[in-house]
Amino acid sequence: MEQDPITLIIRTLGELFIFVLLMRFLLQLAKADYYNPISQSIVKLTQVPLTPLQRILPKAGRMDLSPLVLALVVKLGMIALLIVIYKGSIQVDIISLVLRSIAGLANSILSIYFWATLGSVIISWVAPGSYHPAPQLISQLTEPLFKLAQKVIPPLGGLDLSPILIFLAIQIIQGQLAPFAL
Repeated sequence: MEQDPITLIIRTLGELFIFVLLMRFLLQLAKADYYNPISQSIVKLTQVPLTPLQRILPKAGRMDLSPLVLALVVKLGMIALLIVIYKGSIQVDIISLVLRSIAGLANSILSIYFWATLGSVIISWVAPGSYHPAPQLISQLTEPLFKLAQKVIPPLGGLDLSPILIFLAIQIIQGQLAPFAL
């Protein structure tokens, strides 16, 4: 698809809303501080569209899957709208569309973790132990990922190489998802 203003606006607004929904899901998954001002902003931004879904969808244990489901619906809608605008009709295999949307969401989640890991590394050099809400949230988001990577590569005398493993894993997975993601 060409990069004209309509495509740019639809993709930007759709991806921005998907980002906020995925952040809500990932912060919940990482058990980040709910009372952090940034977390509260994300909850307030997404509460209105998520309320109907939260009534319909059951929780999976303590996990609320409604942000993930709404992100998938928004991604599907965004792709379908762009196809209709540029091809005139939506004669696309729905299963293919759903799979591409899932791959696109997985790619977005990996991108969030990539940038959060990079941010965490930079914060650990510049302002370790910062009390600002943003570094705390980034740290809480990436901490489970770092712990998982440190099981494979333990810290070597104060030098933590786990971010390198995380970056490599993200790049490999994104490389595999690239042909399917839109």
